[in-house]
Amino acid sequence: MCGIAGTYRWPDGKVVTDRLTDTLAHRGPDAAGRYSHSAGGGEVHLGHRRLAIIDLSGTGAQPMVSGGLALTYNGELYNAPELRAELTAAGVRFRGTSDTEVVLEAWRRWGTDCLPRLRGMFAFAIFDERTGDLVLARDQLGIKPLFLLRRGEGLVFASELKALAAVTGGSLEVDHTALVASLLYYWVPDSRCAFREAEKLPPGSWLRCRADGRVERGRYWNLKDVAAEARERARSGEQPDLAAIVEESTRRHMLSDVPVATFLSGGLDSSYLTALAARHQPGISAYTIGFRAEDARFEAMPDDLRYARQVAERFGVDLHEIEIAPNVLDLLPRMTYHLDEPIGDPAAINTFLICSAAREAGVKVMLSGMGADELFAGYRKHLANLLALRYQRIPRPLRRGLSATVDRLPVATARRGYRSVRFAKRFLSFADLPEETAFRRSYTMYDQDELLALVDPDLAGTVEDVLREHADIYQDNDLDDFVNRMCLGDARMFLPGLNLTYTDRSSMAASTEVRVPYVDVEVVKAAFAVPGNRKIVGRQGKAVLKEAAGSILPREIVYRPKGLFSAPLRAWMSRDLAPLVREVVNDGMLVRSGFLRRDALARLVAEDAAGQRDFSKHLWHVLTLEYWYRGATSGSGQNSPLTA
Repeated sequence: MCGIAGTYRWPDGKVVTDRLTDTLAHRGPDAAGRYSHSAGGGEVHLGHRRLAIIDLSGTGAQPMVSGGLALTYNGELYNAPELRAELTAAGVRFRGTSDTEVVLEAWRRWGTDCLPRLRGMFAFAIFDERTGDLVLARDQLGIKPLFLLRRGEGLVFASELKALAAVTGGSLEVDHTALVASLLYYWVPDSRCAFREAEKLPPGSWLRCRADGRVERGRYWNLKDVAAEARERARSGEQPDLAAIVEESTRRHMLSDVPVATFLSGGLDSSYLTALAARHQPGISAYTIGFRAEDARFEAMPDDLRYARQVAERFGVDLHEIEIAPNVLDLLPRMTYHLDEPIGDPAAINTFLICSAAREAGVKVMLSGMGADELFAGYRKHLANLLALRYQRIPRPLRRGLSATVDRLPVATARRGYRSVRFAKRFLSFADLPEETAFRRSYTMYDQDELLALVDPDLAGTVEDVLREHADIYQDNDLDDFVNRMCLGDARMFLPGLNLTYTDRSSMAASTEVRVPYVDVEVVKAAFAVPGNRKIVGRQGKAVLKEAAGSILPREIVYRPKGLFSAPLRAWMSRDLAPLVREVVNDGMLVRSGFLRRDALARLVAEDAAGQRDFSKHLWHVLTLEYWYRGATSGSGQNSPLTA
């Protein structure tokens, strides 16, 4: 796992590439490398920061140059042994044991046709000295990031947006459409970028800069098509052995020359992976989080620690527990810097603290259960949207009466939060809506009217654009299965836009690699071959995954209530962070700039404080957006911890 950067026919390319690479030092503290060559009347410069995990020797150093090709690569290739054997049989002689060299030689032999054959997470740039072409590529599911910016025939790219902001001297303008999308989702979708000129290379795609100035793009893997093909296989009677596929993916994801540990929340996904990993690495370390007792009680949070301890004891796992407390305020500027874009999920802080503790213990690689909920319908929203179809059959007068009654109930008192009331209010906010609108409303922050009331009135058209984009992506499929339509929407929007993004940035901020065995091309194919009625059975989400995990995990873990990899936001916002919220609402830059409306924010604070509505997540995201905006508009060109 590493940080990559570079320029192609860009003014002062060497200086710019040096600065890009230095900005990414946290992603690869083990080594740095540079490469330069002429390219189409200009120059190409590649930079690399290395986190050494496979082949710790110098033969794994980057940029890797061999036989007229130069590669700067970020990622891990889990089928590298098989590809290495195939290439060796074809006459390739390898100098070392790194997967980087496998990627380089696979490219030499197959060009872009090698991309669908790569099983792993990756983003890379490869330059051909003979043709003067530079190609950028990103993995199938968007696990690894790649940002780029084009001006004329020049291009600059990096693993993180902050690097591009740093080298453009503050000339990048904030994209208000991306910020509106951020308010809706509490993250910036993968199709958008927080700065106007910059863009994210889409998952499963490549971009080629030719020496004559032409730019070509291609897509080598499309999740929509994979889901449709998997459905057809299922119709023909083909059923995947999910337990075998998940175990094989977990085993492959443990390929490493340094210690590997796991996240262990005590929930199904992380417990299943930890149990499988312990089979291959007895005594493996695992890391979990806990909260102050008063915070957990106020938030009505489940006791995840109890289950994590049970799994650790059963499988001989060395468990490390980390308490999350409200000193997160001190981390907010630092996390905003590392997250690159405004992300309002406090799980990013949990990930950073866990990875920091693991790194201090000498661990460089962590396994995460990320992705199982999206692929196997494990979130409450999936079941809730199914229940909404039944709810809509209740006579309208009864629905109106129920809604009015629930609306009057408080979500919290001074000492205690009422989780069931929060869920009921959330459910009723979308239960009467059409499919796509209901699905969007079940996991986003605001409905259309609320969002319009919150932002500058001149952005009304932008709000429409953001909502239309969600509808277009959600409805772009050939599936006749409601549950799998939701899973596909999540895998295309929620997973790369939020969960994979914060996992990458938070872990790399601690110079640690997080691997996600569920977000694997073979697991994905298997997931969409499973019909929705096997994913949600009765009121059980992830039913098919629970069935697979039941062969190794105790029933109490498999069928326990869903855990939370989050934070006690209501407790923090109503107590520790209340003064900061008031400051941002009354005199924050977003309010002074006119982007957010003070009166609408004040209403959110008042209703939350009264205990009638739960706006803790909304207000937390306003804080993260404010801190990001301060850095982005400071004129430094870099959203650094000092300027945030």
